[in-house]
Amino acid sequence: MSIIRGTYIAVEGSIGVGKTSLARIIAQEMEAKLVLEDEIKNPFLPDFYRDPHRFALRTQLSFLLYRHEQQSSLSQLSLFQMAIVSDYIFDKDRIFANLNLDERELKLYNQVADLLESDVLTPDLVIYLQASPERLLTNIRIRDIDYERSITIEYLKNLCEAYSQFFFHWDKSPLLIVNATRMDFVNNEKHRQMLLKVVKEMPAGTSYFNPET
Repeated sequence: MSIIRGTYIAVEGSIGVGKTSLARIIAQEMEAKLVLEDEIKNPFLPDFYRDPHRFALRTQLSFLLYRHEQQSSLSQLSLFQMAIVSDYIFDKDRIFANLNLDERELKLYNQVADLLESDVLTPDLVIYLQASPERLLTNIRIRDIDYERSITIEYLKNLCEAYSQFFFHWDKSPLLIVNATRMDFVNNEKHRQMLLKVVKEMPAGTSYFNPET
């Protein structure tokens, strides 16, 4: 089943929550253009995980510029009425910036981000995947990426709180909040089809999906 052409769906959530996996599933199911954030293109990311204070600003600005380049190109795709699924939103960069930068760095970062934001397409639906820090850490350990091995449960707790606060105030588009702590949309067919059914309905406002209730 193909979703309405020209629709833009973005998947968001903390590190290790399954954003890319879900974006791939939705894009394949709905015959949409898949847009992925390739973290390998940020040369400062391994340095950041090793020494966050020293490399935070360089890491954030690198992400910001790359994300702007990729996201601003989506408006060209929309001209051809292609459905689009992305595994991130441009605004996510501010979550990490507020978490990782000091006051002076954040002021500089925001000046740059404010200039770039107007070029970016707003999603028609954002899917926010939530999971407990413990589940996230388990997922991160399973995929075992070298530079992610230094991620701590404390960092994930702070990140989860930052995401919750950010999306509590989200009003740019409809928002589907998914409890991903106890669900497996990759390997559990029932969970996957239940979630896809909700996504295809393109819910308005803020809605919630919890397969355990």
